[in-house]
Amino acid sequence: MLQKLRTENSGRTSASSLYCPDAFLSPLEVEDAVTRALAEDLGRAGDVTSVATVPEDAQARAIVIARADGHIAGLPIVDSVMRRLAPDAQITAHARDGDAVSAKTPLMTVTGNARAVLAAERTALNFIGLLSGVATATASLVAKVAGTNARIVCTRKTTPGLRALQKYAVRCGGGFNHRFGLDDAVLIKDNHIAVAGGIRPALERAKSVVGHLVKIEIEIEVDNLDQLREVLATGLADVLLVDNFTVPVLKEAVALVGGRMVIEASGGITHDNAAAIAATGVDYISSGAITHSAPNLDIALDIEI
Repeated sequence: MLQKLRTENSGRTSASSLYCPDAFLSPLEVEDAVTRALAEDLGRAGDVTSVATVPEDAQARAIVIARADGHIAGLPIVDSVMRRLAPDAQITAHARDGDAVSAKTPLMTVTGNARAVLAAERTALNFIGLLSGVATATASLVAKVAGTNARIVCTRKTTPGLRALQKYAVRCGGGFNHRFGLDDAVLIKDNHIAVAGGIRPALERAKSVVGHLVKIEIEIEVDNLDQLREVLATGLADVLLVDNFTVPVLKEAVALVGGRMVIEASGGITHDNAAAIAATGVDYISSGAITHSAPNLDIALDIEI
């Protein structure tokens, strides 16, 4: 069910009411992304086609509509794109980020200068199609692990420059965020272990370097049960990343850990195996595919004169 949206005195939908209630996206990230995208599309001369064919004072009413079932993410970005080019536009939303919608559902109505609306169209649709695709892919995977304690989390496998937006979209789909960058957690992977000279040297160095005043958890990747046992013997890690374990081996891993560490499963996560992986008792299931391989959700902008 679509939620009733708060409107400003002008009759326009309040931009703040467009965001998913369970996720945060900095308006600064939105403005930066919109600025870069519009500069890319408008270039030096602007929308020469609309200027050449549409009268300067023509008005248009546009409907942003979902053409496929899915979860919505990106309405605040559409709002920002439209307001940037058509500050006086009347914008009314019929959904908010995080909503599950069916095909043919109207998402937003925009009434304003026709040239501006046409110039904003592709940039707005690029954002909402991409982000709604991420939200939809996430929601689909989240549904597969329903009834378990496992959480679906994203990775750093995001489109360069759009990480904050895509991670927000994951939250809109019911998933959770892993680290945002290299600076907010210690995650020791196989190449770190190789360069450091082994699991224990890598963990000991990480423990000695991490400051005592800021709690930064140390996560380490293991490829087999022998490495897992070695990590447990050190007692130095907080989170275990088990990479490409089969379901039977995952069950052994969970039993070996016995609740002493948080366990994250990664590698080869699909709709076919997600439920079985979650049932092993892992705490998190990380998927790069929900951001780097999610197909765009088909969303259109139809002009009604």
